[in-house]
Amino acid sequence: MSELTYDDFKSRVNIQDLLVDAGYRLNRRDGMRYPSYVRIGSDGKRVHGDKFIVTANGLCCFQPPERKNYNVISFIKEHPNLFAEYRPGMSGDRLVNLVCNRLLNNPVNDRVPRDFGRQRETRSFDIYEYETQGFINGDWESQKRFYPYFQNRGISLQTQRAFSDHFFLATRERGGKTYTNLSFPLSLAAWPGKDIVGLEERSRPNADGKTAYKGMAAGSNAAEGLWIARLENNRSDMGFTRPIDKAKDVYWFESAFDAMAFYQLKMNEPGNVGFHDLSNAVYVSTGGSPTKKQFSSMIEHTPEAIHHLCFDRDRAGRMFAVNFALQKEGRVFTSHLSPDKERLVVTDMTKGVKRHELSMEPFDFKDICERLGIDRRGIGYEPCDERYKDWNDQLLDKPMNNEETQTKGMRR
Repeated sequence: MSELTYDDFKSRVNIQDLLVDAGYRLNRRDGMRYPSYVRIGSDGKRVHGDKFIVTANGLCCFQPPERKNYNVISFIKEHPNLFAEYRPGMSGDRLVNLVCNRLLNNPVNDRVPRDFGRQRETRSFDIYEYETQGFINGDWESQKRFYPYFQNRGISLQTQRAFSDHFFLATRERGGKTYTNLSFPLSLAAWPGKDIVGLEERSRPNADGKTAYKGMAAGSNAAEGLWIARLENNRSDMGFTRPIDKAKDVYWFESAFDAMAFYQLKMNEPGNVGFHDLSNAVYVSTGGSPTKKQFSSMIEHTPEAIHHLCFDRDRAGRMFAVNFALQKEGRVFTSHLSPDKERLVVTDMTKGVKRHELSMEPFDFKDICERLGIDRRGIGYEPCDERYKDWNDQLLDKPMNNEETQTKGMRR
């Protein structure tokens, strides 16, 4: 099949289907001549001011009181965060291509990732395609296999044992070669641990001590899946014995390694002053750039929790923290870093359209939340020490340089 053009998308993709895919619902009680679509909040009620009305020709929509019309192309480009395919730094044209082809059930040839030039697979993840080896407490032979993966990260054997139910080695044969990676299983917040929907993977370090491959296993549901770890006899591959809906503390990271490093640093602090019982906390890794669905699902299923945002200290990590606060507040928004990375641009469409440009240097999470009118109750901004990019670097005492404060454009 030849590649579809913008004209093909505008003629074949229904604007109403696109609105539904973006999270809107047909408002059957509006009583207007033309269809309107509204967003429903977590309380089951309409989000005031967040409504789109389909135009008379049925090809466009607009958001009152403004009369700016969006067709399927412009709607996707100006509301990128409403779609699961979006990643920070992604071009609008690429996003349009992915979303429209998905809605048309057309396969898309994915670009080659940077890691080993491996091709991404579109079929669903299947854990039974892998041979797994667990870290068994009390069995030294099983534990020795994990030493090369954790040694260069500074993760102690004590910390490995604490998290042992939440990682394993996964081996798979591809192209006549066998690959084994340290794997952190992804599951959904609604069913933590009961169904593995992907793997956050790290290869064995090379001769220089650097991890050659890091990414998601083929077919992983990276849009919704999370690494969710709780240290109370809960296994990430068998289902949690205790639900997370009563969790008091959820700690958010971009990498499972960062979560383990954070735990190790805090547990070794004299008296562990100022922190809750870390063994009873829930640790979450987004596996890289977090999505709105990852945020919203965990927020929904941990209604009593305080959320501790431990994302990286670079500008992308700062943006993720602000995005989380906006999501928890129930805002309808898009956000991106300015081309020079100096400002965070937030477009809040919850009640009309409000555009904010927020300085990233110096970064003050409290001040930004106040400027955006966000209630910070239930949120703690807790990055690593300002000398380091992330918690694993702090554990290794590896200060960052100026270049590392810039945003990461790829999921890591």
